Amino acid sequence: MSFDSIRGQDRVKRILQNSLRTNSVSHAYIFSGPAGTGKRAMAMAFAQAIYCRVSPDDACGTCLDCRKVEHRNHPDIHYIGPDGASIKIDQIRELQKEFAYRASASGTKMYIIQDADKMTVQAANSLLKFLEEPASRVVAILLTENGHALLPTIQSRSQWIPFMPMSRREMTELLLSEGHPAPLVHCAVHLAAGPDAARELIQGNWFAEIRSLGVQLARESLTRLPAAMLLAQQKLGKSELADHLPVLLDLLILWLKDMVQLHLGNKRNLIYIDQVDWMTGQALSKELNHWVSGMDRALELQKRLRAHANPQLVMESMLLQLKGV
Repeated sequence: MSFDSIRGQDRVKRILQNSLRTNSVSHAYIFSGPAGTGKRAMAMAFAQAIYCRVSPDDACGTCLDCRKVEHRNHPDIHYIGPDGASIKIDQIRELQKEFAYRASASGTKMYIIQDADKMTVQAANSLLKFLEEPASRVVAILLTENGHALLPTIQSRSQWIPFMPMSRREMTELLLSEGHPAPLVHCAVHLAAGPDAARELIQGNWFAEIRSLGVQLARESLTRLPAAMLLAQQKLGKSELADHLPVLLDLLILWLKDMVQLHLGNKRNLIYIDQVDWMTGQALSKELNHWVSGMDRALELQKRLRAHANPQLVMESMLLQLKGV
């Protein structure tokens, strides 16, 4: 995987490739940014570039070392992730044992820690000592959505590499070029920070189903509230879709934003582009404040869900809000 194969994050690529060209690769990096922004893919591309025997600042993708990194069986790279809810001290101790042995011909050992902010305090302190006193030439990459959650001493001993969300326009163009359905793409890019996360949403069978359910509930709630209530009970009562109720509320917020735009006579940059015909008439059937209040209500209900409110009652409250009861 070459750096060029990763869409976006041009600043990150420049930093990493410049360190390769100038032989100034740091002993530790923190890749911090929202989920789906390509942190893991960039870590793998960087690892391939470090071990590649052909290119000085990128991965050729064909040499033996590049292939080993790609297949995650390179003897000098070790991967750590949460064991259950956290990364435990025994995992860091095991890593230290592995690194007590000399690296192979490359002379460099590397470890990549996924969700590094989930280290226990003991594990983080053990890692800190390892960062300060590596037994050999070591490169560490800590992947996290929140680098500020790491120990300040770990932060100060690592080079911070921020990953920024890709623009929605770029994500939309990329995902449409890959052949994904436009209605799903236009929703997913508003719920994800990068193409990886958006692609994962689109490829989940539940996402298309819950988007369709959201449209149906919104439409029914405006004209046939009892039918909408029954549908919500049937679809969300004991279904696996109930696990995705926060996403359903996110999708309803996007729908409400479209209703605001349609009420104002603006049909540009709409999200529910396949529903515009019926939405236009309904948008004008109520005051603008009705749609704005709906967004506020959805945000409030999301907070209640996080506080373990009853999902069925949450959805019923949302449908009543849409109806204006």
